[in-house]
Amino acid sequence: MRTSGYILSAEDSANDQALMQMVLAESEPDCDLIFVDDGVQVLDFLYRRGQFANRQRANPLAILLDIKMPRLTGIEVLRRLKQDPDFRTIPIIMFTSSGERPDVESCYNLGVNAYVVKAMDFDQFSESLKVLRKFWTQVNRPPSAAG
Repeated sequence: MRTSGYILSAEDSANDQALMQMVLAESEPDCDLIFVDDGVQVLDFLYRRGQFANRQRANPLAILLDIKMPRLTGIEVLRRLKQDPDFRTIPIIMFTSSGERPDVESCYNLGVNAYVVKAMDFDQFSESLKVLRKFWTQVNRPPSAAG
């Protein structure tokens, strides 16, 4: 089942953004991936503030967050979104370089839906991103599609 929509990715590394875009374009050219640079921009995007005031109304199918971002960490973004009834059902995946136990535990305690450590190897990085995209856009059934 193909679900239309997009994935929002908070990634402050231009290199990782380019790599993610390349991998997803090869595996699923019609899978939109929208990038923001930090946690503040995630909130601005979702709340349709500032430069994102005119964005489409539809929420993302999933959000990929990096933990270590400037201005507002991925953990703080996760905390805020899981407390907001308008956004708490959006699947949030930590896609980060940190595999530290306290980070993993904090994220799951706050309600993260998945925690994926970015592989340093290109093939493993690509494969994990393809699996994430396929699951959250084709396999997973979001609440809005239930019924």
